[in-house]
Amino acid sequence: MAEKDFAGQSIIVTGGGSGIGRSTALQLAERGAHVIVADLNDSGDAVAEEINAEGGAATAVIGDISDDVIVAKLVEAATANGERIGLVNNAGVMDQFDGVEYTSDEMWERTIRINLTAPFKLMRACVPHMLEAGKGAIVNVGSSASLRGAAAGAAYTSSKHGLVGLTKNAAYMYAKQGIRTNLVAPGGVDTNIMDSIDGSQINPEHGLEALKPVHESAVRSATPESIASGIVFLMSDAAENFNGVIMPSDGGWSAG
Repeated sequence: MAEKDFAGQSIIVTGGGSGIGRSTALQLAERGAHVIVADLNDSGDAVAEEINAEGGAATAVIGDISDDVIVAKLVEAATANGERIGLVNNAGVMDQFDGVEYTSDEMWERTIRINLTAPFKLMRACVPHMLEAGKGAIVNVGSSASLRGAAAGAAYTSSKHGLVGLTKNAAYMYAKQGIRTNLVAPGGVDTNIMDSIDGSQINPEHGLEALKPVHESAVRSATPESIASGIVFLMSDAAENFNGVIMPSDGGWSAG
């Protein structure tokens, strides 16, 4: 039986209906957290039901996490029981691997809104409650595209580099008040993030072909569970001295 070291905590996990988010939600719940499963569709309901059926505690909030109304609902659910709150900003969308020449305003706006603006809004809403408690943990889920310019298109790469800046700023700004903010940067992972775009619209000649050498050098594709274990560690009190860390979780891909 897992140690219940997250008992007394309500932790928001965005994109919690599948992939890394689902695995993170399940691991946190197994260790005693009340998990607020946020997702755009009813897969979030399914994960919350799965957790509750196994004796854990979970609440689903369905909707667009960049919507202020949904942000408020998530924080309301997390604070309803007066528990210490935590935040895992995992939800994200992919771009079409286009260089700047071919990146549309629509693709740019959507990618930045979900991958960077939504985490900012959730952090802004959660930090006051963490300050009041004198303690809090935030983990943002970045990407190998947070660390290099050759892992995705212009929009996705910019959004994930921006998430690094947001993470480091919050880590430094609130360190003395007991709030830790870290980022996990996965490489290739077996998830459904590619479902967030229309694959038929990808034109290799617009950027993907130039990225091929980097993708071909990837060490391996990870499981969502292996990425989630790193996230859960950084959320835990065992990581009390980890703050402002940008942690690759890519099997050594970024070391090359």
